[in-house]
Amino acid sequence: MLKKILSISGKPGLYKLISYGKNIIIVEGLSDGKRMPAYSYNKIISLGDIAIYTTDEEVPLADVMETIYKNNDGKVLDKKELTKNAAALHEFFASVLPNYDTDRVYDTDIKKVIAWYNLLVEAGVTSFKAEETKEDEDKVETTSEEQKADEKE
Repeated sequence: MLKKILSISGKPGLYKLISYGKNIIIVEGLSDGKRMPAYSYNKIISLGDIAIYTTDEEVPLADVMETIYKNNDGKVLDKKELTKNAAALHEFFASVLPNYDTDRVYDTDIKKVIAWYNLLVEAGVTSFKAEETKEDEDKVETTSEEQKADEKE
């Protein structure tokens, strides 16, 4: 689900991908529902491509969002309470992702995750992981069969 949710540098909020062309994409604001163009020169990133550093490996943002959602019973987080001091911020994030890398995950990153989570929940997005369809499963099976055939040759 997060693959179609975008963050655009220089623009507040999150956006849903509607359509795309050669040098432009049409996005819709999650909070206001207004559609607007985003151009190829804008720094655009899909939330599905973001991962959080841990001491072991990178954890996809979708997994972090799922954990926050489950820990808070699907409720919006109290941003003022969590961001009043750095200790509270890190304590909260440690409860969500115990082995996050404290050297590479900054306070601003945690605040952004909280803000994004609140925007998504307010917009009604409650499933953060992509649901695999039957077509996706067929593609994976076909690809693995093709790779096995190539290895035999």
